[in-house]
Amino acid sequence: MKTWQVQEAKARFSELLRASTEEGPQLVSHHGKPAAVVVPVAQWQRMQQASGRSAKEWLLAPEARGKLQIPARGSLTSRKPPTFA
Repeated sequence: MKTWQVQEAKARFSELLRASTEEGPQLVSHHGKPAAVVVPVAQWQRMQQASGRSAKEWLLAPEARGKLQIPARGSLTSRKPPTFA
């Protein structure tokens, strides 16, 4: 997924829309942080029909929308807690 800065997305909005329909979702970032995703309307409609709920309900749903890779237990190192005087 290509990332566009807000300024670039505003200046080249037509290209952003074309890229979303030809290449797939496009990420727009603001001050280096993800802010929005531009998706083709057909994909948006499929997502809403498949879920049977509004976009807000879909995004806030408790169930997973993808696979989360969880590291094996014990593979992470822990750090010592800070000492306070």
